This record gives sequence, structure tokens and C-alpha cells, in this order.
Amino acid sequence: MNLNAKQADLLVIGGGILGTFHAYHAIEKGLRVIHLERHQAPIGATVRNFGQIVPSGMNTFWQQLGRESLRIYKDLQTEVDLTVKEEGSIYLASNAEELGLLEELSQINEQNAYLSKMLTKEQCHARFPSLNESYCVGGLFFPEEISVNPRVMIHRLHRHLQEHPLYLGCFGEEVNELEVQADGTVQATTTKNGAYTAQKSIVCGGTEIRTLFPQTFLSSNLEIVQLQMMRIAGDKTVSLPGNVLTGLTIRRYESFQDCPSWGETIDNWDPDPFQKEFGIHILFKQESDGSILLGDSHEYAKAGDEGILPFTNRSDINRFFIDEGKQIFNLPRWDVTETWLGRYSQTSDPRGVVSETIDDHIHLITGIGGKGMTAGPGFAKAQIKEIFND
Repeated sequence: MNLNAKQADLLVIGGGILGTFHAYHAIEKGLRVIHLERHQAPIGATVRNFGQIVPSGMNTFWQQLGRESLRIYKDLQTEVDLTVKEEGSIYLASNAEELGLLEELSQINEQNAYLSKMLTKEQCHARFPSLNESYCVGGLFFPEEISVNPRVMIHRLHRHLQEHPLYLGCFGEEVNELEVQADGTVQATTTKNGAYTAQKSIVCGGTEIRTLFPQTFLSSNLEIVQLQMMRIAGDKTVSLPGNVLTGLTIRRYESFQDCPSWGETIDNWDPDPFQKEFGIHILFKQESDGSILLGDSHEYAKAGDEGILPFTNRSDINRFFIDEGKQIFNLPRWDVTETWLGRYSQTSDPRGVVSETIDDHIHLITGIGGKGMTAGPGFAKAQIKEIFND
């Protein structure tokens, strides 16, 4: 597509995971797409997460979209290296109550035709020789789940899309006006290259929605969630294949709320006050260079009030990560090489996402929460079908 044309079937605003997969599925349908991103590359939640693709942690509705995402990632991997690693996910139970929840979730998975397998304590230790003997009493393994390196994946996907004749990526262009014209087309005016027009527009960036449609943004019940994560040095003697989720995660993820003993387990649980205050659960993911990602925590602020959130990493949260991590794995090194913060928006809307349509042609989509990397590709596919009446 020629940049000078500046006309398409669809304008997608936002170069993160949601915007990019809306663009991808639109060109798969044969639509001409102009993709606008205000930065030269994404800098938000899309590149500030673990890259764990874990539908197993979601409620039934979102799990179906996450399972579709697994298929999308794997299919794309055959065309371009998106850093997809097919090593599965494992939940490690630290006591009998958590193990009971895993057994119940395994039965639910069987009813939903989602492959999972209960592992004994011995099988867990065979898979992870560094696992502390005193921590794990069993596990639940999801062999179909995957991981990616989010800092690499999204850039490779953008380059892949740029090769498609129906796609035009315009990065470093901030949209300062978006409106429906008298002829029914949508026009986006940017600070760099002027106006772009299309039959429809999808806005997937929270910042853009706040700027372009402030009243919609403030009335959307959005909440900003800030996460803290770290990277610890790798060691050639350590292997942690796949996504590793632990007891605190079992007590946090939505999917376990469908388990019959969930209520009793939570009622009897007396979490560490610090862990409860900062919403900490412990995840591990080993990168291709051997380093290990560890986290994470959760702090909350109402949209518009996120200035109250700290802008630097808390050392006490970092210490909590390390202390809890040492209870789970006996690693030869715990040297912290990097720490960072991530933010995403979520909504109290029962749908689990903010989805609004303005003048029949502008579609606002945000607030998917921490589900974007896992369910975003499948969700975007469903949205493109709905918006274009397929």
C-alpha cells in the first residue's frame, strides 16, 4: 500500500498486542489496514510482562479465547519466528488444599476438553531438579500452553505485517483527532503526516482513548494496575522449562474460582499481610539466555488517579520475591540483574473488557487487564468478525 494514499478499510490505533492482532486478523480477511502507533515501538504492557500464554488461569469464556490464541501463535510461528516455546505450563501445589484445587481443576478441564495432567510430587521434582523438597506436593501440567519473549515477539510480528501488501504500519504518529465524516468515513488526524481515512476505526490504546474520548474514558470504570517484576541471573546448571506457577497463583487465578472447594480454601487462608497488601503471587519463567523472570505484584489506582502509584520499584517487594522464591527453588544464584514496572488497565465490567462504539464506525477497545498476551489474539479475531458482520 502506498503511504500517500492514506486510505484503507480499517484504521487501527495502538501498536500493542490488541491493536496489532486486530490489524492482523483484518488483513487476513482481505481488508486494507492502516496501523497507527504514537511511539516508534510499543513501550507499555505488551513489552512489560512475562510472556506466559496461560489460558488455564482464565474463566471459561476467556479460556476459549486463550485457546484460540494458542492456535494463532503456533500457526504464525510456522511463518515467522515469534520466539514461541511449546514447553507447557505447570502449577505447583505447596499443600493439600492447593493440591485439591488442582485435582478439581483437572476434572473441569476434562469436561471442557482442555488437556491437562496431574503430576505427582516425584514427577514434579523429576521435571525440576532444583525444586525444594519441602515445597511441592504435586502439580498440574498443561502441555499445550506456550511462552514468548514479549520484548522480541511484537517487533517481529510488526515486521512480518509490514511485508503484507494490505498493511501499512505508521509508527511514531500520534493521533490528535478522530471523527466520523459526513460521508460516513472515519478520519484520523496525526501530528506527523496529516489525515488518514477508512470505513471504520478501532482504538486499542488506553492513552489514545483518554485523549480522544476523555468522557468515555473516565466513565468506563477503568482501573490501572501496576506490576513489579525482576530478572535474576541464569546458571547453566538450572533448567526451568515452561511457565511455572506456584501456590499463591493457584489462590489468585480466576479458573480456580470454579472449583468446588475454592470458597472454603480461601476462607481458611490467612495470607502474609505484605503479600496481601501488594497482591503478590510467584511466577517463574526462564528465558532463552538462561536468565529467570520472577514476580509479580499488583497495586491499584482508579483511572485518572494513577499518579498515586510509585514510579520506581519497591525494594521490599523485590526482597519478598526473592524470599518466597527461595522457598520454592534451590537456585545457585539469586543475583538480580534487572527490575521493572508494568501497567495495564482493567475494568469491573462483567464482560472483562471495555468495548464501546461511537457513531457506528469508531470502536473503542481497552481494559482487557492481564489477559492481553494470552487472550488478545483470539479476542481480536472475534472482534473483527463482529465489527465486519462476518
